[in-house]
Amino acid sequence: MKITGAEIYIARIDGRHPVLVRLHTDAGVTGLGEAAVAYGVGETSAAGMIQDLVNHLVLGRDPFRIEQLYSEMYDHTFWAKGGGVMVFAGIAAIEQALWDIKGKALGVPVYELLGGKCRDEVRVYSNGWSFRANTADEFAKAAERPLKEGYTAIKMYPLANPVAPDDPFGRIRHVSQRHATREALDLAVARVKAVRKAIGPDVDLMVDLSGELTPDATIGLVERILECDLMFVEEPADAYDPVAIRRVREAVNVPIAAGERVYTRYGFRPLLELGAVDVVQPDIGNTGGIMETKKIAAMAEAYNMRIQPHVCAGPVLTAATLHLDATLTNLLIQELYPYRVAEHFDLVDEAPERTVRNGYMPVSDRPGLGVELIEANVRPHLWATCGQV
Repeated sequence: MKITGAEIYIARIDGRHPVLVRLHTDAGVTGLGEAAVAYGVGETSAAGMIQDLVNHLVLGRDPFRIEQLYSEMYDHTFWAKGGGVMVFAGIAAIEQALWDIKGKALGVPVYELLGGKCRDEVRVYSNGWSFRANTADEFAKAAERPLKEGYTAIKMYPLANPVAPDDPFGRIRHVSQRHATREALDLAVARVKAVRKAIGPDVDLMVDLSGELTPDATIGLVERILECDLMFVEEPADAYDPVAIRRVREAVNVPIAAGERVYTRYGFRPLLELGAVDVVQPDIGNTGGIMETKKIAAMAEAYNMRIQPHVCAGPVLTAATLHLDATLTNLLIQELYPYRVAEHFDLVDEAPERTVRNGYMPVSDRPGLGVELIEANVRPHLWATCGQV
């Protein structure tokens, strides 16, 4: 079996832009993958990286030789060594598609190729439920929705503020220039306390600070919300600075999580060696793919840390992450964005986000990743083709 071509999609839907690839083979088996650049800026760069990787390193190759292809993409792009999100998002999307092809060709779910299941369903937390809230009371009211739908864990962004519905960069705007006013900090504290009061003591609550403040300001803020019994505080300092993240961890008595903007096992190494975090958060769509993330999880386990894979993109990436989750022995919980518009989930035939019951998401037993594109829905989003499809 050889790879003959690829289709690359940028699905610009309601302010989001999932980047998808479908690899084709001469055996008629296809595979899907997704780059985790579905918001912010950079989707065309990720799509272009996928295109370049396919044209220069993937066409004509055996899709079963996943480790070899990953190594060649890492070694022969030149820029992957020491590279960042766009390089590894492109590699990750292709790597997922290779696993999908292999699973389909062998007639087994991808989790069987990764060591088999540790669990049949994965506990998830709801994210994105608060993006239209501003006041503390609005946050408390917004928290009612995920609870009514059975979620037992939610995450919020206390420092971020809602933006206009047509804003091209997302649904919330984060702090600029690492500084928040006293008024903004007071509002952040009020938001967290209002949500904890609204959800009661039995629901897990996480806060994401998105590396917005300097460590001293973060420590002061976290100390004011410790009474809210947080499951973890995410990205308490800039992702580039594991020493600053460790400074926060040492100063406050709450678990610290980070990793969505850290790439490959090499990028995670200092976080682990410094003991900077309690929970690692690699995203298989930008850190190099399924196997790279499994290796990061194994490294974290050796340091007695747990893993909460980051997910922010479309249903293809969610499906791929579920197969990894099923095999991890140090999984804490899985992130999920269940409140995107219907068109976002309609890109595939069986979006995992639509299967959540009582805060758990079942792992698909279909061959490969367990999802297929709906042709009529993805066709308008075709960005480029490579080779023969």
